Amino acid sequence: MSESLIEPVKQLIIDALRIEGMTTADIDSDAPLFGEGLGLDSIDALQLVVAMEKEYGVVVPDAATGTTVFQSVRSMAAHIAEHRK
Repeated sequence: MSESLIEPVKQLIIDALRIEGMTTADIDSDAPLFGEGLGLDSIDALQLVVAMEKEYGVVVPDAATGTTVFQSVRSMAAHIAEHRK
């Protein structure tokens, strides 16, 4: 189920963070979103939390959960698949 969310989650990241010149093909599903991988920061995380809630009705209740959810595109997709309304 979460596999079908990989591409939409990549697009959500691009749209929510307004990343110019990047396509879903440029994002590795298993690469870290923060630090070495996509290089996102805490402001980006907040924007993704809002985007996930708006798009899928999925809440990230605390920072500890966020650390797990935002490990990669695949972990985001799995969280959405498990918790969406």
